[in-house]
Amino acid sequence: MTKPGKLYLIPNTLGGESVTDIIPADVIKLATSLRFFAVEEIKSARRLLRKMDREFPIDESTFYQINKTTKESDLMEMLLTLTKGENLGIISEAGCAGIADPGSDLVFLAHSQKIEVVPLVGASSILLALIGSGFSGQHFTFHGYLPRERKDRIRKMKDMEMDTRRKGATHIFMDTPFRSMHVLEDLLNECADSTQLCIAANLTTINQRIQTMSVVDWREHAFDITKIPVIFLIGTGQ
Repeated sequence: MTKPGKLYLIPNTLGGESVTDIIPADVIKLATSLRFFAVEEIKSARRLLRKMDREFPIDESTFYQINKTTKESDLMEMLLTLTKGENLGIISEAGCAGIADPGSDLVFLAHSQKIEVVPLVGASSILLALIGSGFSGQHFTFHGYLPRERKDRIRKMKDMEMDTRRKGATHIFMDTPFRSMHVLEDLLNECADSTQLCIAANLTTINQRIQTMSVVDWREHAFDITKIPVIFLIGTGQ
């Protein structure tokens, strides 16, 4: 009986050009030894592998696309690759695979078939923002993307703000780069003056900026976050 392959969760960078400064050498070596991949975008995954190894054999590798529109039959094809004994790597568009990422569906399936899952070390914008915020790292929730409708988005912000006041919890959230400035405007217009807000922008890049201050201070010192990757946090000091 063929021993099943392993499912590796391969970290990506967070938008910077450097790979070796962000991803450990052993992880790069393992990732470039694989020939089967499940990726969000094939073009960007190929670009990452070529950054890891200029001689990486793209044409000898198989890339399955995994995103919100991936059908169950496509996931089963990826699973079949593993059950046939081939190792397979999941590559997210940014950061660690499986966090706010469609790759988690394949990971769950792999567990159901007793296939070994191996998460690999890399940068997570969510965790980097949390540890850089000064907020509680023991009681926190990641909400992913906020609602698109402004009234629903504001309601969600108010709920997070209230929960932080009651429990001291940290609330982490994000939005698409083209909506980030609208989110910031809502935070500054709708949240209380004393609410503590952290903005973590362009993490791990040369333009990285992480700053925590009250909403009233942010109104005086807000900076342009249009079209850049940002993580927002609402919390309180220890």
